[in-house]
Amino acid sequence: MQYRIGYEALIQLLAEILRREGASASVAQQIAENCAACERDGSRSHGVFRMPGYASSIRSGWVDATAVPVVEDVGASFVRVDARRGFAQPALAAARHLLVSKTRANGAAILAIRNSHHFSALWPDIEPFAAEGFVALSVVNSFSVTVAHGGTKPVFGTNPIAFAAPVDGREPIVFDLATSALAHGDLQIAAQHGRELPPGSGVNRHGDPTVDPEAVLDGGALLTFGGHKGSAISLMIEILGAALTGGHFSFEVDWSDYPGAQTPWTGQFLLLIDPACGATVPLARRTAELVNKLASSGVTRLPGDRRHQNRREAASQGIVLSSDGLNTLRQLAGSDTTMRGWLESGMGAGITHWSST
Repeated sequence: MQYRIGYEALIQLLAEILRREGASASVAQQIAENCAACERDGSRSHGVFRMPGYASSIRSGWVDATAVPVVEDVGASFVRVDARRGFAQPALAAARHLLVSKTRANGAAILAIRNSHHFSALWPDIEPFAAEGFVALSVVNSFSVTVAHGGTKPVFGTNPIAFAAPVDGREPIVFDLATSALAHGDLQIAAQHGRELPPGSGVNRHGDPTVDPEAVLDGGALLTFGGHKGSAISLMIEILGAALTGGHFSFEVDWSDYPGAQTPWTGQFLLLIDPACGATVPLARRTAELVNKLASSGVTRLPGDRRHQNRREAASQGIVLSSDGLNTLRQLAGSDTTMRGWLESGMGAGITHWSST
């Protein structure tokens, strides 16, 4: 059975759960908005599915969900943020105004976040910049679950990379992809539902290829996409996301003293470009020409299109929440009878689109 819930109602519900786990009101709101946006746009592996991991990391003391980021103006086009063991999204929000002002003044600017926990998709971080006319690129490293090409033991994380650019007459072009063969969340979901992995996704603890997600999780590792090509990009992300920012490499993440920790304590790199400073023809117009050419070549879907379609459907019909998702929220509600009442009845907390389908 599936259920539908309004976007704002889901944000309110997730924020309440996070506040009960010890997050400050502002952090809870930012993470809830991010998580609800992923669920709304169809990125199930980074939506409600992630909530137990957020809660567990907060409870364990591994992440400080009350941390106030420290923004450092260190150069004409360079902003650093110490997230102080908090989540990356509040760090980005704290630096946003300074980053944008430097980008407008100089044509481009870099944001380097360290001591941060990023546990979500990257597109919510950069899509808003493209909506304002900027070009944005961001990378994040993770915890070591991926074998480099030619290696035998995991060193890299899933190490996602995301890019966003404006387009005249339509939503921005946005892609967000792991440099591992698949995201770790998708690996966990496959194991949860007993589904085999695509060939070439991972190896078992002995280094042998496997399509069994449990074998990958039990001492095995993911592979990079595209063999040596994906491995090279993942290497670049370790350098930008950790070495440049001052964060931890994926292999340096050690949560052994924090039972229940799940969020990687690493770094994030973001490059923001103002195309108005360099383009002889507006970039959004030129990008539209490229999009039109792709359409005439037979391309029917561009990066980000499915997310926008899901978003439009959610706006009119509510967000589809699976039974698994509902059970996750029930478990997090615990003994809170008020919250459990909301979940059971669909009443209260602004839940206006709650119905079984």
